[in-house]
Amino acid sequence: MIRMMENTPPHPEPALDDELCWAAVVARDGSFDGRLYYSVATTGVYCRPSCPSRQARRENVRFHTTRGAAEAAGFRPCKRCKPDIAPLQEHYARTVALACRLIETAEEPLPLERLAGAVGLSPFHFHRVFKAVAGVTPKAYASAHRHKRVRANLRTSGTVTGAIHDSGFNSSGRFYAGVSEALGMTPTDFRNGGGGVEMRFAIGECSLGSILVAATSNGVAAISLGEDPESLLRALQDGFPKAKLIGGDAAFERIVGAVVGLVERPAGGFDLPLDVQGTVFQHRVWRALRDIPAGATATYAQIAERIGAPTAARAVAGACAANKLAVAIPCHRVIRNDGSLPGYRWGVERKRALLAKESGSELE
Repeated sequence: MIRMMENTPPHPEPALDDELCWAAVVARDGSFDGRLYYSVATTGVYCRPSCPSRQARRENVRFHTTRGAAEAAGFRPCKRCKPDIAPLQEHYARTVALACRLIETAEEPLPLERLAGAVGLSPFHFHRVFKAVAGVTPKAYASAHRHKRVRANLRTSGTVTGAIHDSGFNSSGRFYAGVSEALGMTPTDFRNGGGGVEMRFAIGECSLGSILVAATSNGVAAISLGEDPESLLRALQDGFPKAKLIGGDAAFERIVGAVVGLVERPAGGFDLPLDVQGTVFQHRVWRALRDIPAGATATYAQIAERIGAPTAARAVAGACAANKLAVAIPCHRVIRNDGSLPGYRWGVERKRALLAKESGSELE
């Protein structure tokens, strides 16, 4: 016979760091809202860490990970900070997520007024909220999503025209106006896996190991670092399985020399044309990265602020990870808020080495 122990909750709350929790309450740190709640024995209420109410005595305070846990312990929600209602930022995030789903499922572009009305906001307020949360305007998001659909449809549709119209473009002319930046080549060539596109490449050596440089007629399309030249070449072939890869000639070797020079002497700058493929938001991030001078660094949050999307630090990190042009688009200059080095597509040690070169210090 199994006996249940009296007064023992079946799901005890996970252990919390009381010192950290109390520090968040003292600082009224809103970043903990939604992740932490505190209750006050003398008032019988529970609050958010950011609650503006008079600070309670430490001995009367208890911490909880969820609203349900606080209420199960017998506390009621504070009437000032209303912890039982989602924070404004959380509400905005859900609103923008709903708008994104509407954009993604619409057969054709939705007017701003219609989108705003669907989520219960005025057009002006909706536009401002969407850009703050998503990092791009609703129009730019819709355009990027349609280009994403085109890339998928080009691989399955019987015709290029069909793929364009199936992706939400009312006319081929509207699509072709931005096709170069979206695909990096003509739709037909993209549909054929890069077939018909000539891509020159060369693999050399630098102080960071092997380096591969590839370029189309539009500019440098890839700069990769690694230990194994064959792996670098296979990765390029996987990206463009039907492209015509051509070994670099003397003229192309000069381009490779310029890239290697950027690795070894970053203060010298880099002014060669780039063939950069990505979304509107990624392009904004990459432009901001190129504005960081050699020897300087910035955090994901700072980059988000600079592009006018202060809540999009996580999306900035994603754009850095998607960068295919090592050093030319200097995502190695982005660090965490605490000064530590986050991941790097070509290895954290190479990131550390690049920063050391740029600062003029030697690697330890």
